[in-house]
Amino acid sequence: MSAAPERDDDETRIVVIDDYPDAVASLVAALQEHGCTVRSASDGLSALELIERFEPHCVLLDIQMPGLDGLTLAQRLRDRHGNDIVLIAITGGSPADKTVAATFDLVDHWFTKPIDIKKLMQLVRAG
Repeated sequence: MSAAPERDDDETRIVVIDDYPDAVASLVAALQEHGCTVRSASDGLSALELIERFEPHCVLLDIQMPGLDGLTLAQRLRDRHGNDIVLIAITGGSPADKTVAATFDLVDHWFTKPIDIKKLMQLVRAG
């Protein structure tokens, strides 16, 4: 028996995944200031479990993480959820990097660090 989803249908639910704690903390705080309900994970595997419980509208994922990287995570989320979740990649890496470029092709939107929170919120609110 699985646990009931952790959600309220009127809220904007977002999951932030990044292995850099300061990046997670600042992004979570900014999103919460804009009225979003946010959960975070520091790696791809724990993010998969969190996403199943929390049922987010949007997932913000770092690409270059140890273990399950952002590309593999995005592939798994697309396989499981199709286009039901908006995927936004966040990276400090170069778009010329093959993994970064492949991730950009798979997600709905992408940002390079540092993130423009106003542009991010426009995407989140539109979705």
